[in-house]
Amino acid sequence: MGKNGWIQTSKEVSGMVLVQLILTGMLLLSRVILDQGQFIFALLTYRHLVAAICVAPVAFFMERDMLKKINLSALCWMFLTALSGIPIGIGLFYYGIRDTTATYTAEFANLVPILTFFFSIIFGLERVNFRKCDGKMKVAGVIVCVAGALVFNLYKGKVYHFRKYETSVVKETTSYPHKLNLNRGFLMLAGSCIGDAVWYVIQVKQFEIFPSKYWATVITCIFGSLQSAIVGVLMDHSGAAWRLGWDLQLVNIIYSGALTTGASFCLISWGIVTKGPNYPAMFSPLALIFTAIAEVLIFNEGITIGIIVGMMMIISGLYAYLYGAELELKELATEDLLESPLDMKSKNSTELQSKERVSHLDVVNSTENC
Repeated sequence: MGKNGWIQTSKEVSGMVLVQLILTGMLLLSRVILDQGQFIFALLTYRHLVAAICVAPVAFFMERDMLKKINLSALCWMFLTALSGIPIGIGLFYYGIRDTTATYTAEFANLVPILTFFFSIIFGLERVNFRKCDGKMKVAGVIVCVAGALVFNLYKGKVYHFRKYETSVVKETTSYPHKLNLNRGFLMLAGSCIGDAVWYVIQVKQFEIFPSKYWATVITCIFGSLQSAIVGVLMDHSGAAWRLGWDLQLVNIIYSGALTTGASFCLISWGIVTKGPNYPAMFSPLALIFTAIAEVLIFNEGITIGIIVGMMMIISGLYAYLYGAELELKELATEDLLESPLDMKSKNSTELQSKERVSHLDVVNSTENC
């Protein structure tokens, strides 16, 4: 890989890691906000309106000509993208984190690359050759990521604390006014993971029809906001549920809209266009690691041997998958280089045969005319 290749790869990896860092901040904010009783579909509606407003100026200056390419088919695919990713994916995610914890919710992010991987294979978007090294590395990476998440969750071991005493702020922040419901939270988060996986796969078809990052994000956010508003009004149309104040809830809406939705959607769309639907999803386990570290440092929650071992396994699995994907790209590039001379030779041979046929027909015609 040349210097330009390394620079491009570094940009792609950095972009996906940034998405997970932004998601970690949203997880920690949501942990506090949802305990205060904010109506989830109101949050979704306002959040995606903010995202559309933030991305629209960028779309206008960067992709001004793309508006001419919007048609009914593109709008239908963006509607489906919004439906799977916002009311289903993010909506169920919020209900899941309300019934569980931030770290427990982040653990379910590890299901997203697995489901995306399987959906990509089913719909023919991902190639896996188990006889070749790249296919083995990709599958091994997925398996190790899942195993790391299981170790993270099931194996505890000794608990370590970085601070001996908790402050009153930490105690107040980590207290849960509602009773946790892990069974219901499990179902909500499982549904959220399926919605996210479908969201990644649908975007591939969407970008074939409407190859835009910014306008696609704006329109998807508008659709998602409308869908969330309709569902929200049917669930609770009281003014109290939709009222906003100058508090942490407003901060969460602006942060989630501008960064978690606006910036992250653009970065994820770029990753899907350049690397395929499974590439951004494979970085989802990093949110688990970042969230666990943040809860240890901010909320003084204990870190166990299982968490440390699970983190190492997740990082190893992620690296194995990325290495397999890189090997696959190199192989495809090599095949293209090898096929090019053969294609030219075949083309020249075909042209020569055509000329010989034309010459032969001319001779036959001349003979007949004589």
